[in-house]
Amino acid sequence: MPGFFFSHNNMTELNGKEDCKLAEGKVHKKKQKNFGADLKSYLKCMVPHIESGIKTSNSRNVMLSAEEVIQWSQSLEKLLASQSGQGVFREFLKSEFSEENIEFWLACEDYKKTKSDHLHGKAERIYEEFVQSDAVKQINIDYQMREATAKRAQDPTHSSFDEAQKTVYVLMERDSYPRFLKSKSYLNLLNQLQTNTSK
Repeated sequence: MPGFFFSHNNMTELNGKEDCKLAEGKVHKKKQKNFGADLKSYLKCMVPHIESGIKTSNSRNVMLSAEEVIQWSQSLEKLLASQSGQGVFREFLKSEFSEENIEFWLACEDYKKTKSDHLHGKAERIYEEFVQSDAVKQINIDYQMREATAKRAQDPTHSSFDEAQKTVYVLMERDSYPRFLKSKSYLNLLNQLQTNTSK
């Protein structure tokens, strides 16, 4: 039986059938209009036997229910509080070429829990990966915030990235999140779960 694994710093991995595997970048190469069909097969792989539960990276069996997926529509906060929600939302953001937003947000959440003696190394990594002007996964913040965040990252505290994280959160909340709720990825998953529940 395929299991579904989430990790906040790795791409979503699928275990099981070969045809269920998504290679890094596969979705990026597809045109937007083909994404619905790709995601339909992806979701079929993801939720083949929902009653068996979905495994998360901490090896606990977590039952993904229609109720939980409906809760994701109440707020972005509820969506991001769910490990499964993070994974599905990340896949959607990949289709829009904006997965750096959730990756940065998750990196900031992890950073806040970091022990003080490790802050400098993590701050440097987050800055280089997401904030600096030529970063591979550059987030969409203005020049002033980029400069202010750079200064705070040089002498890091647990709140060094708070302002940039809040900006990215608001960007996702106002822009990507409403589109996610209307997307085939969300609606197909909800429909699949509701169908399984009614059986």
